Amino acid sequence: MRKILLATSLMLASISAAHADTSSTMSNFSYDYAEARIGISPLTYGAGFSKSIHPNAHIIGSIDTEFDSDWDAALGVGFHAPINNWADITGELKARNAKDSGRFDTSAGRLGMEVNLGVRQWLGPQLEVGGQIGHLNIDDYEKTIGNVYARFHATELFSIGVTGRFNEIYGDQMLVTTRFKF
Repeated sequence: MRKILLATSLMLASISAAHADTSSTMSNFSYDYAEARIGISPLTYGAGFSKSIHPNAHIIGSIDTEFDSDWDAALGVGFHAPINNWADITGELKARNAKDSGRFDTSAGRLGMEVNLGVRQWLGPQLEVGGQIGHLNIDDYEKTIGNVYARFHATELFSIGVTGRFNEIYGDQMLVTTRFKF
């Protein structure tokens, strides 16, 4: 009898947990944006976008270039899940295509992939920080990559930020970014 009561109570608890209101753990991050960025040392120009396709998934794309017959393009899918009301865990799987005068010097560039995990955190009502760590594999170029950033949300629709990238196609680099939420 005890086993039946214990199993019933566990089943009822799991059903109520599955139907609980999850709005108390929404993190208030937007995954619908267009981004413009300028990289420093080397000087690069880039753009990116993200668009939600599910409450916990988004598509993401970006391209960066020095305008010297080179590019670093990425397109993929990502997930995001709230840790608490002020933080998200994120992950992405992207196809990457890169061309430069050194490693990837072909007319169509070289195709590879990237996988990463990250976190986004609110430090205040307008200040967001975060970072990612991942693995990049293009041809014989296989590296552990990462980035850290801080972003100031001037309004609900516009933000500016600073990003540090490590071990990327253009090496270690600082970027100044602007995002426009749509």
